[in-house]
Amino acid sequence: MDYKEKILGFYGKNGRMPVYTEMMKLFGFKSKNAVFKIVQKLVDEGIMTKDAKGFLIPAKTFGDIPYLGLVEAGFPTMVDALTDRMNLEEYLVPDKSSSYILEVKGDSMIDEGIREGDLVIAERKKEPKDGDIVIAYVDGGWTMKFLRKQAGKTWLEPANKNYKPIYPKHDLQIAAVVKSVIRKY
Repeated sequence: MDYKEKILGFYGKNGRMPVYTEMMKLFGFKSKNAVFKIVQKLVDEGIMTKDAKGFLIPAKTFGDIPYLGLVEAGFPTMVDALTDRMNLEEYLVPDKSSSYILEVKGDSMIDEGIREGDLVIAERKKEPKDGDIVIAYVDGGWTMKFLRKQAGKTWLEPANKNYKPIYPKHDLQIAAVVKSVIRKY
């Protein structure tokens, strides 16, 4: 039985590590002692660790998947496969304390490759710059657009020719900068 995969599945579904009673159910055990032995083995292998209070936390390699290198999107070429590992969470969300996820609604950013139903990871930043894709509160509503700054003026620009730029009439507040886009097929 692959205990790591069961814990990884629980972690992916719930966003937290299971407690011992939950692991008893996951593994089909009747005793916490049996779970303790499995947990200790996984800690010894470096798959998980314990924080200062003794709570289980995933180790740095927890949830890593193989990273094999590049794939040509043009003409087929030979590529030497790399054998490394990558943690998608660390790659997509470098600063968890100031990040959040939003689901995209609408098509005003379609020419930038951001479609309705995609997820974006946004990070709160103090000073967004011209050209950043931002989450903004403008004149009473929320939107995602390019931030444009020029000659002392600031506005929001869509990535779809069917929409016009938004020049704030009263209020423009930038809440976050988009750092990643996620799409499932």
